[in-house]
Amino acid sequence: MKRLVLPALAGFLLSMGLASTARAVEILRWERLPLAVPLVVGQERVIFIDRNVRIGVPESIGAHLRVQSAGGAIYLRASEPIPPSRLQLQDAESGALILLDIAAEPAKAGQPALEPVRIVASEWAPSPTANPASTSASEDEPSVTASAAAPHATPVPVVLTRYAAQNLYAPLRTVEPVAGIGRVSPRRSLALDTLLPTLPVRAQVLAAWRLEDQWVTAVKLTNTSARWLDLDPRALQGDFVAATFQHTTLGPAGQSADTTVVYLVTRGHGLAESLLPKVAPIDATVNLPPAAAGGQAEGGARDEK
Repeated sequence: MKRLVLPALAGFLLSMGLASTARAVEILRWERLPLAVPLVVGQERVIFIDRNVRIGVPESIGAHLRVQSAGGAIYLRASEPIPPSRLQLQDAESGALILLDIAAEPAKAGQPALEPVRIVASEWAPSPTANPASTSASEDEPSVTASAAAPHATPVPVVLTRYAAQNLYAPLRTVEPVAGIGRVSPRRSLALDTLLPTLPVRAQVLAAWRLEDQWVTAVKLTNTSARWLDLDPRALQGDFVAATFQHTTLGPAGQSADTTVVYLVTRGHGLAESLLPKVAPIDATVNLPPAAAGGQAEGGARDEK
């Protein structure tokens, strides 16, 4: 009886081992060094990162690499061999980057399917707004309390403006990560006629970000005249905490210098609630009774009767 039990037990353990191997996940730890993720042509490889990330793919391989993202997982599938290339994963909240070095080769005979990959970030880059003193709390006091009470080393409007300018003008890899910053969806059709009423410019909302109770909105300005324009923050109309122009002048319409961006920081709400109301012609007779609107008062009509 024992001779039958032992082979059965051995077979069960072997099958469990094969099952666990089939479900094995390769662990890669991000320590600011690019992570190698090889691919096989025609095979999909899954990368678990458990974060909401944006994926930067070089244009040279975009036609040969299918990239999908859902629920904290990234799905990569190469349709053709791909030379060594680098992908950029950017945390949507903090802006921190993870670099992946990929290369796709044709499948070899008998080659097993590649295992899924799980990326573990030992630590994300600290926020530049964090107070260095908060990391050295005493042993008697909880570090969470010290960190929460610490003020920002850099004013929030400065952090927001710098972050917005880097996202619009700097390469993705150079964007400084900031914990707590989140991108918001502004109304791109927002009318901005009252923003710079004294200048012949066309204004359009580009993007917006939020940190704590403050928002920064990037607005594109385009010169519609044939002359150079000087941009002065004092000419802006609205309730703003801070305003910064990317360039201080605008070239004539049609030139390469006819467009710039202004970064508007607001507190407690977005840009739409910080603009001045638009003045429009009002017909005072709209809400009057029909007799009064026609020029005859109701009381006078009753007196005549």
